[in-house]
Amino acid sequence: MENFKRSGRPKENNEFVFGIRAVIEAIKAGKEIESIYIQRGLSGDLISELKPLMREVEAPIHTVPVEKLNRMTQKNHQGVIAVISSITFQKIEDIIPFIYEKGETPLVLILDGITDVRNMGAIARTAECAGVHAILVPTKNSAQINADAIKTSAGALFNIPVCRHANLHKVALYLQECGLQIVACTEKTNDLIYNPDYTAPTAIVMGAEDEGVSNEIMRMANHLAKIPMFGEIGSLNVSVSTGIILYEAIRQRTT
Repeated sequence: MENFKRSGRPKENNEFVFGIRAVIEAIKAGKEIESIYIQRGLSGDLISELKPLMREVEAPIHTVPVEKLNRMTQKNHQGVIAVISSITFQKIEDIIPFIYEKGETPLVLILDGITDVRNMGAIARTAECAGVHAILVPTKNSAQINADAIKTSAGALFNIPVCRHANLHKVALYLQECGLQIVACTEKTNDLIYNPDYTAPTAIVMGAEDEGVSNEIMRMANHLAKIPMFGEIGSLNVSVSTGIILYEAIRQRTT
């Protein structure tokens, strides 16, 4: 997937843009926005200009008290701070056709509610090593791809396409329309991860450790699959679980 690797100088830290006009210009300039923080109750002509632009960037928008913004920066933020992403998000609609055109079988990873940045980084590192074509994350309820995530990924987040989508259910349906099977990794099944045929075009869904894969995704998945457990604890860290199921897919594809 060389054509979809990051371009330009990698940034070690997420950058802040603060001030209403500065955030407006950052969005108009096409800056990749990780998230936007806006003071609760803020109003005025510039805010009216900013709000429709915020909807266009498809980034999480957090309405917060002014104290939160003051903790983020001591400078005159005017009630608005944008976090510039360390990576450039890709579009899955561009990536899937490209994979097929190359004669490859898609293997996509969907992260449903993974909010810990170190888990995000560890998962990305394993996914890149396993040859995963892309990682899909929701716009909201997802870990920020910041310096900690990038460090934990050993730089893998600069080398694997990450796609952000407002509705994972809709994008999963799109993947099915493109011929991919959806395999949801969950404890709520008797079927093991060894059952699905991963040599077919596949999207593997991993959920948060506390809530798991969302019911909406589970209902439309082609396969539910669990990792066999024999110990007392009965659960694994999500980054470890991701590695186990990904390498079952790789085992099947390389045997």
